Amino acid sequence: MANTSSDSEQRTITGDLTTEVAVVGGGLAGLSLACALGTAGVPTLCVDSESPESQSAPGFDLRTTALAHCAKQVLAGAGVWPHLAEEAQPINDIRVVDQGSPLFVHYDHRAIGQEPFGYVLDNAVIRTGLFRRTAELPAITHLAPAAVRSVERGALGAQLTLTDGRRIQARLVVGADGRGSMVRHSAGIKMPRRAYDQTALICNIGHEFPHHGVAVESFTPNGPFAVLPLTRNRSSIVWSERGERARLYAKLPDDAFTAELQRRVGDFLGKIHLASGRAAYPLSIMLAERMIDQRLALIGETIHAIHPIAGQGLNLSLRDVAALAEVVVDQYRVGLDVGAVDVLERYQRWRRFDTLLLAGVCDSLVHLFSNDLPPLRIARQLGLGAVNRMPTLKAFFMRHAMGMVGQLPRLIAGQPL
Repeated sequence: MANTSSDSEQRTITGDLTTEVAVVGGGLAGLSLACALGTAGVPTLCVDSESPESQSAPGFDLRTTALAHCAKQVLAGAGVWPHLAEEAQPINDIRVVDQGSPLFVHYDHRAIGQEPFGYVLDNAVIRTGLFRRTAELPAITHLAPAAVRSVERGALGAQLTLTDGRRIQARLVVGADGRGSMVRHSAGIKMPRRAYDQTALICNIGHEFPHHGVAVESFTPNGPFAVLPLTRNRSSIVWSERGERARLYAKLPDDAFTAELQRRVGDFLGKIHLASGRAAYPLSIMLAERMIDQRLALIGETIHAIHPIAGQGLNLSLRDVAALAEVVVDQYRVGLDVGAVDVLERYQRWRRFDTLLLAGVCDSLVHLFSNDLPPLRIARQLGLGAVNRMPTLKAFFMRHAMGMVGQLPRLIAGQPL
């Protein structure tokens, strides 16, 4: 059984600790990396300020995630997928439309194989699955709740000091502590931020008719509006709206909010109703100036935060996980230093271009589609219609959306670490 501390167990893990990899941050990316490394037998310690109990409480995270095929492969290779499969809704088709235009793009997964484009899950389900997998792995020590006070890194190793005075010795520190990362800040790595004048309104709906595994993304002048299929005849709404309009919609009573959702969703799902609480998240783009430092690697939203227009946020993070896990495991198995400079440089080379490319594409899509200028509107609509009639180009876009292009880490390729 893994060392997984809760409020009642925290006292049993006393004194200083030694590990190969210390992951700071036990969110979806941090625990996914811990599970990937733990599955391969790499001693890994994950520190998180929130306990599993608090993260499992209703309302802790109302979001859902569309996991591309590549992300599903990473979680399968890390042994997490069996804990998620029952609640994972396949995405069989994707329909992209622009502001009510009759021209659209329809992607059918059968055009490139039998695997779905991906799956949609509640974030709460993913967290629970990660906690369960962590508890199965003897190589993982999970300290939660616990907080890191300081990080010191040197030529021979790293030391983390917790707020309760305990110290952790590690060869490699991984920052997975989110956009406001203390670990990134301690290394002096800057992460410029540019805000969009958009807020994402998030909720789940139930509906009268089945969705048949179809995801719909509609582009409007104020931002994209996505309807993503969930299990049990539910769908997830990711509604991006501009400034003051977003604040007004967020304050609507449930019945008025539902009526506006019904107008935007249309009638293809029949009558809808709210099936969850609601949340609002201001949107921005953030990219760290680098991903590594001495005995330090960053993953997930510690190095990138992008617009949800293409649903690639966690998928991008899990590609970080797959690449970092592979270079660390390969080094560990031959008895070499997992925090060595050449290991970290290989990780950064592998991930930097993909991160910049995807962030740039998403940013361009936001500016291209979130406006109502007639020349751009006409060009967009003609472009969607043209792509829909070009099977080869559609197939390329589908493989890219699934994350199955470029130099694939073993986990994404379906191979064990």
